[in-house]
Amino acid sequence: MDNPDQLRDDILKDVDAAESVDALEEIRVAVLGKKGRITDMMKGLGQMAPDERKAAGQALNALKDEIADALESKKTTLADADLDRRLMTEKIDVTLPPAPEPQGSIHPISQTIDEITAIFGEMGFTVAEGPDIEDDWHNFTALNIPADHPARQEHDTFYLPGEHGERKVLRTHTSPVQIRTMTAEKPPIRIIIPGRTYRSDYDATHSPMFHQVEGLVIDKTSHMGHLKGCLIEFCSAFFEVDDLPVRFRPSYFPFTEPSAEVDIGCTRDGGEFRIGHGDDWLEILGSGMVNPNVLANCGIDPTEYQGFAFGIGIERLAMLKYGIPDLRTFYDSDLRWLRHYGFRSLEVPGMVGGLVR
Repeated sequence: MDNPDQLRDDILKDVDAAESVDALEEIRVAVLGKKGRITDMMKGLGQMAPDERKAAGQALNALKDEIADALESKKTTLADADLDRRLMTEKIDVTLPPAPEPQGSIHPISQTIDEITAIFGEMGFTVAEGPDIEDDWHNFTALNIPADHPARQEHDTFYLPGEHGERKVLRTHTSPVQIRTMTAEKPPIRIIIPGRTYRSDYDATHSPMFHQVEGLVIDKTSHMGHLKGCLIEFCSAFFEVDDLPVRFRPSYFPFTEPSAEVDIGCTRDGGEFRIGHGDDWLEILGSGMVNPNVLANCGIDPTEYQGFAFGIGIERLAMLKYGIPDLRTFYDSDLRWLRHYGFRSLEVPGMVGGLVR
């Protein structure tokens, strides 16, 4: 075994002479690393007599601590010297003008879609997309919507020219993408579908073109409890209200069974509207367990697979969260409105950064 005192003097001399952090790291590895000199000496203790091993072990531990302290001290000294050098050589010209403010803003719809995607992305959902122009099968029939349903009527839906029964339709919801996904992929499926939709309606809370995001989960085990937990977590995260009151009311949708409307707690006392407080309720989305007929229409065995789905109006969420009173202003192309309600170009939500404010 090397002479500990001589080894100590040699190593401390090398540490003192080191001129950079990299050189210091090389010394540490050569001395204290897995194959370092002191590490090898520690391994040799097992071959010594008990009395000798005890004394040598204490000496080596003390030497190891002393060298580690010397390395850390030298590292601090080198870092301070490097900072002093940078302060002397690096300068900032404070006479330069500030960087200009970024031009343009992110539209509230785009911002809301990014926020929704970030939240559901953390839950394991992926984004699916599909065409805006659909056929009757994907938009209605495969979704278990009966022939006499009002959504099929021309007063409610935009049809494109064509023979009766062959006409294309501007999709009335993003649900056709659910059908396309289920017919093209095998379960398990876990997707959200943001996109434009079209209906013949126009007032302060309705627009002929608007945006929806729908979600779909298909596997062998998901049940109503999973649906409730997923949507409660989403509502709380999106509106940034801990313990947000959420309730589920029985409802009817052709493509889900059982179906439920989802309400969140709010207050309207004194003309003041606040989410998460008070004893009033506000409906925000529809949901339910996927109807077995829909699964069968897509070639999925409903005796083996099940799942849930939900749909949300994106403009509605944006209006509630950001206090926008009229849906029609989303599409007026008024730069003054966008400067007021828009978001800076760097305030883009994501799964890494979260919901940036």
